[in-house]
Amino acid sequence: MAVYRTDLQETKKSRSALLTKKHAQVAVLAWLLGLASFGVQAECTHAVACLTPSTAQTERLLSMLEHLYPTLLTDGSTLQVFPDPGGDGYFRRYGGSGAVGVGVYQGILWYSLGAGWQQFGALEAADTEFCGGTCFGTPETASAFRGNMVLGSPTKDSVRLNVYSVGQNGQVYAVYGSEPGRYSQRSATMPLKSAEGSELLLGGLRPDTRYYYRLHYRDAAGREAGLTAEYSFHTQRAAGSDFTFALQGDSHPERERSQFDGRLYARTLQTVAADRPDFYILMGDDFSVDNLDYATITKSQVVERYVLQRPYLAPLASSAPLFLVNGNHEQSARYLLNGTPDSVAVWAQNARNSLYSQPAPDAFYSGNTERVPHVGELRNYFAWTWGDALFVVIDFYWGSNVAVDNSFYDDNKRTNLWDVTLGTAQYDWLKQTLEQSTAKHKFVMAHHVLGTGRGGIELTTKFEWGGLNNDGRTNGFAANRANMPSTIHQLLVDNGVDIFFQGHDHIWVRQVRDGITYQTLSQPADPNYSLFNSSAFTSGVLIPNSGYTRVRVSERDIKVEYVRTFLPEDETPDQTSGQVAYSYTLE
Repeated sequence: MAVYRTDLQETKKSRSALLTKKHAQVAVLAWLLGLASFGVQAECTHAVACLTPSTAQTERLLSMLEHLYPTLLTDGSTLQVFPDPGGDGYFRRYGGSGAVGVGVYQGILWYSLGAGWQQFGALEAADTEFCGGTCFGTPETASAFRGNMVLGSPTKDSVRLNVYSVGQNGQVYAVYGSEPGRYSQRSATMPLKSAEGSELLLGGLRPDTRYYYRLHYRDAAGREAGLTAEYSFHTQRAAGSDFTFALQGDSHPERERSQFDGRLYARTLQTVAADRPDFYILMGDDFSVDNLDYATITKSQVVERYVLQRPYLAPLASSAPLFLVNGNHEQSARYLLNGTPDSVAVWAQNARNSLYSQPAPDAFYSGNTERVPHVGELRNYFAWTWGDALFVVIDFYWGSNVAVDNSFYDDNKRTNLWDVTLGTAQYDWLKQTLEQSTAKHKFVMAHHVLGTGRGGIELTTKFEWGGLNNDGRTNGFAANRANMPSTIHQLLVDNGVDIFFQGHDHIWVRQVRDGITYQTLSQPADPNYSLFNSSAFTSGVLIPNSGYTRVRVSERDIKVEYVRTFLPEDETPDQTSGQVAYSYTLE
């Protein structure tokens, strides 16, 4: 086989033509090295480039080319060696059949379009063009990415990666693929601004598949920091597939020592991560602003509450997408709107949506289509199907025009809970979603029954949820909800909902009414292991904090487990982190 040599000008022309080819059959950085002709000597114009690179340097260059041209360089082999006393050469085959490849030898990067081999150019030039001088040279490098990543809004063919860092500006993109260490796809490059969320769409995925990814960061000066460690996630499960998800109750990081310990929270989330759940659901009161002064509160203070959680959540959420349920202490609520962008409700909802990629209505998710001035899509209620299960998140705080629970301005709570509502649009959507779903299992989630009060089934007989007035005897549903055909509880019963999950009460309780499990969730980081609000529950299984709830779903059944967690100094032979305190199965 002939080896074609070109001068620098022709090499640049060939490279330009090659990289702009649209068709896969010719748009390949192909088979640079023919073993029969590997001994051809190349003329070296740069002394440094003539040095034979190490395997690590070669791997960096080939990896960068694969990341830049993921559709062209696929199914790469392990790195092959051509021994030469004057300096070994290295190459990698591509395309399954090995018909194409890329390699380095005698200071030159080589390629071929199948008819012969051509010089791309000196390795020094290739290093500059593709690696920013970081594969072979020793330029000033950027600091490693020191932010964090949180996944959200998984679908059958995509997931969103929210990237955040303080003090780092530049660009980020993700490379990903369905095998560990093999990344055949790449996201668009997005700007990264200090202390702002940047969202990457990882698209073109296959359903019911685990994917592996890494983040690439380049600073504002164009210096490369390279790739992060590898993480993984799973796309929508097919019907009939087994999977696990997990939930936590109110974390309240602002209540340090009384209800929150950072070490315990980290331990809980680490235990969750070991389960490899497909996703993780936070049930509200995780971003509380209630202890901030309403007279002096600022946007930055509200945003800080959402930033505070990211270092805790990221080790889990870099592989398990997060879903957020709105709580009363977030004060992300309609009654606080004032017609301007300067309101706690606007600040809270925008921080929520910009730092955590929550679902908006599309072909995969249904949900709230309302657009609120200065916010846009609220993304506060939504539904999706995963495997054999339907998941529905509802929200009273944006549905009502009043303070549902505590007002941000005072601690007074309303007594007439007929003022509390999902609203007609959300109710109609909930009804339609439940009625049209053919999923075998159905889960509904809200921060609490009616968004306020204490207890579980004890509250399900009243107001919009159950129809009775506050006296618990007379029915006020027809008079107060003429536009709703049935109570929320009856809607859940009629449509075969298995479990209603709620937080708010800071205790783990399982109760059953009319075949529906009402499951109250524990706090994940209470260092006092308290049994809060137990007097509000007149029946059921009651277990104290702390821990999380693990749910294993199969075509046959649902298994729910309360997993306890403890600080190391609080563990005993009878109470250890990761132990299952209680479990039950629904068929």
